[in-house]
Amino acid sequence: MLVLAATPIGRADDASPRLAQELATADVVAAEDTRRLARLARDLGVTVGGRVVSYFEGNESARTPSLVEAMLAGERVLLVTDAGMPSVSDPGYRLVVAALDAGVDVAAVPGPSAVLTALAVSGLPVDRFCFEGFLPRKGGERSRRLADLATEPRTMVFFEAPHRTEAALTAMREAFGEDRAAAVCRELTKTHEEVRRGPLADLVAWAADGVRGEVTIVVAGAPPAAALPADPDAWRSAVAALETSGTPRKQAISEVARSAAVPKREVYDAVHKPLPPG
Repeated sequence: MLVLAATPIGRADDASPRLAQELATADVVAAEDTRRLARLARDLGVTVGGRVVSYFEGNESARTPSLVEAMLAGERVLLVTDAGMPSVSDPGYRLVVAALDAGVDVAAVPGPSAVLTALAVSGLPVDRFCFEGFLPRKGGERSRRLADLATEPRTMVFFEAPHRTEAALTAMREAFGEDRAAAVCRELTKTHEEVRRGPLADLVAWAADGVRGEVTIVVAGAPPAAALPADPDAWRSAVAALETSGTPRKQAISEVARSAAVPKREVYDAVHKPLPPG
């Protein structure tokens, strides 16, 4: 069996009793950082019973086959990352897929989650949300990703490195508008936990002084768009505006068709039909 176990995102006493039990009884413990695992086990007063191996981004491909072999041989493999649930912006997905392909059972020990914790304290709508993980590091790629999300109606959750937080918030302000509501959650559950809420313009100004610690950003979804009139000229203008902001034409046509409540083919024809002379 493969067991994915959530580890504390801050305070060690947030760990569940099941996590301690799994650490003590698993045949193999695969850890993103074996030193952090040793520190966590000490904090929990647990002796890791099985053999410990490292499992991180740099060795996932090479180590996955041997871990699957161990499972097929009847061993219980426990996977833990530095914080939170394995495979959520952390190593784990590759191993889960390989285990399932091999017919191995996969289970989870639930626990702390930066995504859900930040969402809950953000003060933003929680009935529908999407998790976008880390944004691309390069500015152009980051801007294109955010442009694709400009009309996303659900609340969005992002992870970000502290030294890139100001740049990420600035790019969000440009893509979503300076008045879009957001929250920056820093060092969740830790001694210096801080949650900053406000429009993106204010958060950019706050981040200019530098940000430290683990960061999760929550951004409100786009407000409902005003319905477009049944006018091909208006459709063409709306598609052009979306393309200017970085939205691919195919996606822009789809969004305009949805807003105008007409088939995509009609908007496509309006965009590609030659305009009359004069």
